[in-house]
Order: sequence, then C-alpha cells, then structure tokens
Amino acid sequence: MCGLSGEIRFDDAEADLGAVGRMTEAMRDRGPDGSGLWSHGPTALGHRRLKIIDLSEKAAQPMVDAELGLAAVFNGCLYNYRELRAELRRAGYRFQSGSDTEVLVKAFHRWGAGCVDRFTGMFAFAVAERGGGRLTLGRDRLGIKPLYLSEDGRRLRFASSLPALLAAGGVDTGIDPVALHHYMTFHSLVPGERTILAGVRKLPAATVRVIEADGTSTEHRYWEPRHRRPAAPADDGEWRRAVLDALRTAVRRRMVADVPVGVLLSGGLDSSLIVALLAEQGQREPATFSIGFEPAGGEQGDEFAYSDLVARRFGTDHHRIRVPDSRLAQGVEQAVHAMSEPMARILAPDHLLDSDVSGDLVRAHLARPGADTALDAVLRLETTAMMVDDPVKRLDNMTMAHGLEARTPFLDHELVELAAACPAELKLAGGGKGVLKDAARRMLPAEVVDRPKGYFPVPAIRHVEGRLLDLVRDALTSRAARDRGLFRRDYVDRLLADPGRDRAATGVNTLWQLGLLELWLQAHLG
Repeated sequence: MCGLSGEIRFDDAEADLGAVGRMTEAMRDRGPDGSGLWSHGPTALGHRRLKIIDLSEKAAQPMVDAELGLAAVFNGCLYNYRELRAELRRAGYRFQSGSDTEVLVKAFHRWGAGCVDRFTGMFAFAVAERGGGRLTLGRDRLGIKPLYLSEDGRRLRFASSLPALLAAGGVDTGIDPVALHHYMTFHSLVPGERTILAGVRKLPAATVRVIEADGTSTEHRYWEPRHRRPAAPADDGEWRRAVLDALRTAVRRRMVADVPVGVLLSGGLDSSLIVALLAEQGQREPATFSIGFEPAGGEQGDEFAYSDLVARRFGTDHHRIRVPDSRLAQGVEQAVHAMSEPMARILAPDHLLDSDVSGDLVRAHLARPGADTALDAVLRLETTAMMVDDPVKRLDNMTMAHGLEARTPFLDHELVELAAACPAELKLAGGGKGVLKDAARRMLPAEVVDRPKGYFPVPAIRHVEGRLLDLVRDALTSRAARDRGLFRRDYVDRLLADPGRDRAATGVNTLWQLGLLELWLQAHLG
C-alpha cells in the first residue's frame, strides 16, 4: 500500500525532518500517488502513498487527529476496517474519511496498543502521541509488511525499507557476521530481527514496540499460532471443509478495495484455487497473469499449460507474459536494487511479472505465498521464520517496487491458526498439502490438483548461464568485491570455473548465492 518512515529523538533535539524526507523520497516507488511529512518536537513522520482504499485526499498521510492528539503513518490494509469503523461509531467516534488509516487512528485511541488484536489484515504502523511524546510501532501477525529500525542511543529511525534508512545517513553499514552466517547456511536469507548490516534491525512480526520520550522502550509479542490439535474438527472431512471455508473467507476479505484486484496465476494448486474461489464468489473475468521464460539446460521455462487450463475453466481475463533471456539479466539487476535485503531465491520472475502487471489494469493482486508453509509444514520454525523472511519479504519488495499491492489469502491469520492445529498426517498426505488438495478436488481439474509441485521455472538462473553468468562473474571479481574481502578468492574461482557444480542443501546454486549477495552490497553500499 505505502511506505512509511520516521524518527524520534531522545537528546532534547528536534527531529531531523530532512532525514525523514530523504527516507520518504527513497520509497517513491512504494507510494507513487503522494507524499507527506509531519513533525512535532522530537518526533517526525513521513509517508509515500499508494491509493487503494478511499482515493481522496482525506485519506492522505501522515494522518493527524488534533482532537485525539495523535499522528499516524500506516502501510498495509485492514480488511475488517468497515466492521471496526461501525463499532467505533457506536462508541461515539466521528470519521472524516472512508480510509482504513483513520480507523487505525481511532482504534488506537480507543484500545491503545491492544488494537492490533482486533485487526484483520497486513500492516506496519507508527502512532505518535503529542501529549506524552510516546511513539508506538506495530507489525502484523505474519510480518507481511516490513519495518526496519536503526538506533544509536540518541535517536531511533524507522522505515518500510532498509535502503530508506541508508538514505537518511548515520547507519553502521558493517557486515553482521552472525547474519552473514545465516545467509550462507539458512535458505539464503537472514531470519529474525537481524539484517545483513550491523546497524539495521527489523521489528519482529506480531510485535508492538512502545518507545517513551526518554528512550526507554518495551516490546510485546501479541500473537503466535498454536501447534496443537483442538477438540474439533474431528475427522478428515471436517478438516477439509474447515480449511476450504477459512480460505473462502480469506479470499473474500482481500477483495476489499476501491481499485481493480487481479491474481498472479502460476497454474499451481494454490493460485488456481484462489481463482476458483473468486469465480464461486461471483467475480466475473478477473484479470490473471502468468509468466514464462526461455528453456535452458534441458528444462522448460514456463507452466502455461496449467495456467491456460485454469484461465479457460473460469473465464478470466488472462495475460501471458513471456520474458526473453535478453530481459532476464536486467530484471535481476533491477530486482536486486528493489530488495531491502539480499536473497538468493529467484527474484527476477516476481520483478518482471510485476513490472508488466503494473499500470491501469490492476493496482492490487492476490498471490499464493504462504500455502506451502501454512498447509505443508509441521515445524514451528517454518511458520515463524521461513514464511516471514522468504516469500513474504520477496513479494512485498517486488510488488511495491512497481506501485502494486500484493494480498496473500493463505496468510490470513485465522487460516494459519487452523492450519497450525491441523494434524500433520493430513497436511503431509498425497505428497504434501493433502488436506488442501482434497478440498480443491471439487473445484479444480485433476491435472492441476495432482500435478508435480513446481516453482517459477527460470532455467537460466538455476544453471547460471549466459548473461547471468557474466553478471555474477563481474560482481565477484570486481574491485569492490576484492576490497570487501568476504569470500575466499580460490573458492570463487573454482565456482566460476564450473558454475553448476555446487548447490546449497536447499538447492540454491552456490555461485548464484554469493553473486546475489555481492550484487546487493554493490547496489546499496557501493
């Protein structure tokens, strides 16, 4: 939806509005429809706006409520904002806009930081209280919307992207050795509060942090799914119906918007089921989008056979996007610039797809991330760490780089809670996601339900060939990489001599993993 930023100082100085302005400008892509700044003494807020709900200027941010003594910036969407607004009106609150941002402000005044327990949606926010100088930061249950922090004892800065914090200056850009270890050994990402930079941290998912005027602060984790079986549902059929009903609700919630909403359709089980549920709910000819690449190394580069089948079945306004290899290397470089953190997972498909989707056709879309973790996982780690720091982060960064809002039905917190309680044998049946497959059989063709599990097929990236190999070689042999000294030269030379020889335990090409890290460091640090 947007990009937010801000600063609170603890040294009796005025907030640096210039620094907040630089952070805000650095997030122009996240919010192409408007910007705003606000300051009061030691606190300043900034915002870039992407118009999704209430397109009028009454919904502009930072939103200041002089009567309540609050100022707020908000990124995301409260899917139950209409219900909350009705409840708040009954309590005597008056509204000047139709936005979910104003609902957040009134809800905070009514329930304090505990308002997050009433929210259904994806969000990161900052609320400043003019009276006591307190600042409250919050993040949604699954960490769908990011919030990065930089603090040095004199002040705390925060932003929706890590590069925005760099734009403000004063950040320790040294490499965090623990984070580097995580990146190289843990799915090519940095989980939890850390980032690859020593001077930047993340507010954890499902967390509210309250910062007092004197710099003292408290953090509270307000949600965690319970991985234990409830008394009901009792049998396989009840579980199947419960999962499908929860997904129906999740899809319906995510159609709340004042702009067109489309679907990223890979042709896999998850995105196909989203399309089927939209059709069931009466959505006529929703815009759907699929992407494909050129074959390489004996691998096909698209899954159009499946996405075409689903599009025909449900009568969608379908758009095929085929990317030639000549665009792929440029897409990788652009994706690296758009990433708040280095990730070796395949980013170019998301970036290129979103670049072609963005425009007048849709401003928001439904996407599949979360299904694998919620309905095909049995480890708590996969829900609390992997889901937040891999597909969710990647999706937010790639869509917001093009002024698009991604909505993830499979990350509806009520569906995730249900999935956490679902017996493992039902989730793992049928080669994985058994309960979801059983639920989908009455709605989708068998070819889609029973197809082998696939991923965005980008053979040129898996095999690191052609222009992509040149891109990685140039980065790893550059003066900047040599001066940085992160990697042993003899090891890099061996990988370059045989690009496909080494893969991490997760299947990521090791040369690609090193190359993406160095490309990210060069893009954001020089």
